[in-house]
Amino acid sequence: MKGFYILILLFIGQLLQAQDTAITFEKRVFVMPVAVVRSNLNVPSFIKYVQADTSFYKAFKNLKILNFSAINDIRMQDKNSITLATLHSTTKQVRTANCRSTIIEQEATTGNFYTKQKKYNYTTAEMYAGLLFAIPKKCDETNIVGDGKVPTQGLSGMQRHEQQLKMLFFNPGRRIDGIPLMGNKTALFDTELSKYYNNLIDYELYQNKYCYKYTIIARDSLTKAERSNIVIDEMTTWFDATTLQIMGRNYTLSYNAGVYDFKVTMQVEMTTYNNLTVPSLIRYKGNWDVAFKKRERGIFTATLFNFN
Repeated sequence: MKGFYILILLFIGQLLQAQDTAITFEKRVFVMPVAVVRSNLNVPSFIKYVQADTSFYKAFKNLKILNFSAINDIRMQDKNSITLATLHSTTKQVRTANCRSTIIEQEATTGNFYTKQKKYNYTTAEMYAGLLFAIPKKCDETNIVGDGKVPTQGLSGMQRHEQQLKMLFFNPGRRIDGIPLMGNKTALFDTELSKYYNNLIDYELYQNKYCYKYTIIARDSLTKAERSNIVIDEMTTWFDATTLQIMGRNYTLSYNAGVYDFKVTMQVEMTTYNNLTVPSLIRYKGNWDVAFKKRERGIFTATLFNFN
């Protein structure tokens, strides 16, 4: 019996040690398992680093200065998930004389993916092309992030707003001024939004490396009115535990402003080439509608490789 009681005490002790720890920083409560506590992570410094980090956006900017190959898969669907149009292609980006261009090595389409004039029939496809294709060639681009704001020079009206929405999809959590009826609801790290979210920090293997996994997720208890004050429902980012290099990010965004609405889920995995962080896998699933355009439900996957 004595041995039995000792086992019980040891089991209780292990349970107590395994309990999550919570700390408060900048009016946010961060919940961490024992593995993070034992790693001696300086949580305030880590959070400040995350808030200031622009490497996710820069990873997409790095694509502008490199050669690479890509496998592209785009599928447009109706409300019943029936496929309306598809594109599957392999492409190669070539950069010479400060210009980059995309060579289409193989392409197959179905449905009404293109118009008769070989224009994109879907805004989702235009958004994809603007991100990964240089057709026609584009020159004098850099990977400089600067202030991180979306470039909208020369754009107006719906084109400008679509560019801003693209910025939101590919650089979540940052303040993006000018999106109608949204205000500062994209600024995930602003103090006034902290009351709507739970913050979790974990420690796990990701892409065969130990990483800090930082999750920001909307509270389950939010009312409908409170939820209307946020755009990002959940965002999980993996940082290399040794270098804090960003390794990947999954996120879900949704918003309904009446004249437009969207629900977008993204998954981005990173790799490095010559000390540059770049996306190696991009998965997107989106349902969005903008005034005067048809609702679009699209799924795309981009696999990037052969960086040089």
